[in-house]
Amino acid sequence: MRAQAYFRLLHAVPNAPAVDIYFNGQKVAKSLSYQGFTPYAPITPGNYQVRIFLSGQMKNPLLDTTLRIIPKTIFTFAVIGLTPRIELLPIEDPKENLPPGKLGLRFVHLSPNTPRLDMLLATGPTLFENVGYKETAGYIPLSPGKYAIKLVPTGRTQSLLYVPNIRLTSGRFYTIYLVGLLGNRPPLQVLIPLDGNSYLHFS
Repeated sequence: MRAQAYFRLLHAVPNAPAVDIYFNGQKVAKSLSYQGFTPYAPITPGNYQVRIFLSGQMKNPLLDTTLRIIPKTIFTFAVIGLTPRIELLPIEDPKENLPPGKLGLRFVHLSPNTPRLDMLLATGPTLFENVGYKETAGYIPLSPGKYAIKLVPTGRTQSLLYVPNIRLTSGRFYTIYLVGLLGNRPPLQVLIPLDGNSYLHFS
C-alpha cells in the first residue's frame, strides 16, 4: 500500500472571484475565496488533472493543468497570478527538525506586481533577503514570542508593508505569504497560517 500525502489549497489571485477546484474530476475546494485556504486533506500519490472554475460553473476553466503528488509529502498548492493568466504553484511544507524551544518561519512571495523583497524585524535584523515573486525563502529557527516585521524592496530602505503583533509558538512551523497588489486593490497583505508539517505525520 502506497503511503499517503497531504495537501491544502490557497487562493492568491487578487483579481479573481471565488473558485471551485477539481482533482481528477473530484471537487476538492468549493467557493474558495481570495486569501482562503482549504484544510489539509490526505491524498493518494500519483498524477492528477487539476481544473479550476469560477464558483458554481463547469465550463471554460480558468486553469487546466496537471500535477504529481509524491508519497509522504505535505504541500500547499497556491493558485497565483492575475486572470486570465493564472497558475498553480506547488510549495512543499517539508518535515524538518527544530532546535529545542524554537519555531520555524519562512517567507513566500506571491504578489505578482511587487519587486524582490527583504523581510526585516521591526527592531532591525534581516530575516530574508532578495526574495522574488513565486520564490520561497526556507525556514529559519526563531524563539517564540510576538514579532513585528517590515517588507522592504531589496536595495531600498522604505518599507512597503509593516505587520505588527505576530504571535509565534515554539515547536511549530509558519509561513508568511505575501499576497495582493502593490499600489492597487486589493492591497498588499500577509497571511500567516500554521503549516501542516507542525502536526501531520506519516506511519
